Amino acid sequence: MSENTKTKDQKPDTSNRIVWILFAFVVIFIYLFGLTAPLLGPDEPRYSQVAREMFERGDWITPTLGGFDWFEKPALLYWLQIASYNVFGVGEFAARFGSALFGLGTIFSLWILGRFSAAEFFARETTAKHTQIAKNHAANPEFANWLALIAASSIGLIAFARGASFDIILTFPVTASLVAFYIYDLSERRRSAKSGDASQTDFSPVTRYLSLVVFYFFIGIALIAKGLVGIVFPFAIVAFYHVLSWRLPNKTFIFGLFWGTILSLIVASAWYLPMYEANGWKFIDEFFIQHHFQRYTSNKYFHPQPFWFFFGVLPLMTIPWLPFFLASIWSFFKDQRSKLTNQNSRSVNNSTNNYANNSAGKAPRRFLFFPLSSSPLLVFSFAWMLVPVVFFSFSGSKLPGYILPALPAALILTAEYVCRFAGASAKRKRALQFTALLTFFIVAILLQFVVPGFAFKDSVKGLMDTASARGYASEKVLNLHTTSHNSEFYAAGRLVRAEDGKLKKFQGVSEISEEIARQNGKPVLVLVPLEYLEELTSSSLVEAKVLADNTELAIVFVSNK
Repeated sequence: MSENTKTKDQKPDTSNRIVWILFAFVVIFIYLFGLTAPLLGPDEPRYSQVAREMFERGDWITPTLGGFDWFEKPALLYWLQIASYNVFGVGEFAARFGSALFGLGTIFSLWILGRFSAAEFFARETTAKHTQIAKNHAANPEFANWLALIAASSIGLIAFARGASFDIILTFPVTASLVAFYIYDLSERRRSAKSGDASQTDFSPVTRYLSLVVFYFFIGIALIAKGLVGIVFPFAIVAFYHVLSWRLPNKTFIFGLFWGTILSLIVASAWYLPMYEANGWKFIDEFFIQHHFQRYTSNKYFHPQPFWFFFGVLPLMTIPWLPFFLASIWSFFKDQRSKLTNQNSRSVNNSTNNYANNSAGKAPRRFLFFPLSSSPLLVFSFAWMLVPVVFFSFSGSKLPGYILPALPAALILTAEYVCRFAGASAKRKRALQFTALLTFFIVAILLQFVVPGFAFKDSVKGLMDTASARGYASEKVLNLHTTSHNSEFYAAGRLVRAEDGKLKKFQGVSEISEEIARQNGKPVLVLVPLEYLEELTSSSLVEAKVLADNTELAIVFVSNK
């Protein structure tokens, strides 16, 4: 009879495990599916072309664009693209493959966090069922699985993990470093508690110290990912977490700041040191002064937004889990308010008793502190989420991707709420899993049938392919009344640039005719917005033959009359 009971109990566990394994395969498929779409916008083609030029030169240090120095960003994305070019050849899939891997790496990091913090999560539950699960948290990956699934199916992570841009390249090492810190912090708190409960079992010394090493190692990686924010965010988040927790870091962590910072700098020096040796002060000026401090303190790069911009963008990145994210924020602050009220009540009672017993008759004093939530993970996630949001809200330049490093924290808060919600019944659990599956299905449909049409309008790949098929594969490419940065990748080596290396924007047909003359009369290809097409085709200076258009730009074969 005991064997039958055991078999009956195991069946749901086996079925549940299979469901989560299938989800893991679906996630991997979705994150690698559709990466061959044309490169979109201005950034993907530029970054992919920078990596291509480094790849063709065999140079892993100095980024260039069109043969000119390009010091806007550090090298980690380019390294991933160069490695992919070596394996898959130069193309869209290779350009985005590293970003997809870093998206999966972010999900895996959060899954690891869920495994280590499962006991803390279940400790918040009061039912006998969850108490029993908490005692066996090492064998129960439910919270970790929900956290990974919520993260993988959030629209923000799906979108940015598909782009050849630096936002996801920064988000993964920042996430990995903060997960490592929290594991270290968790191990120290459990060690200090010295409890005999299974959920409070100490970590081994190897785990404690290795997690601290990993924290600093990934800070070094984050520095190569996107510059100084790679070290500012982890340190600021950890400091804010200790402030909210109203406790000082332990001696081990304080001592680790010295050797750990050195370790981070040694890792980062893999690129920064040879880059400085090769380019000197020019690198310092362009990379740090112009593209760090001036970008943050001014609108030099033309991306102004209101102060509250990121407070609106971050919640949208949690779709389809937005209602649960908002509910988790409400629950968090409601919990803090309740604890603050109870704490103040106890403080007043204690002060009144002390006052009654105080012969000197001094007035009682009240101490108001930020009340620590019953879950340090929630406080840590709140600190993690708030630091990037506030930091970039003061920036003079704002783009949605800037806030991506805060998304994992928002997803932790969301997953904690979702997991408790799903634990109430099997129907809820299946409904939420179906929501994630439906999200993946919709994403796959969009990637297969919608994104290609959008990419056709946004990218010049189709225009350049048409020109090549018509026999115009080597002519110079000019931009008339526009600056198509998308052409950096698809017309590489053929674009006409100004003296400072930027794409030259021709302002009229006469300038086009003069450029043809400078090219010894050789015909050129011209990219021109459709509203200016007639100016080119009706000109008495040149002969123009329209080859194709993508509903926004036309590509025209032009020669002097």
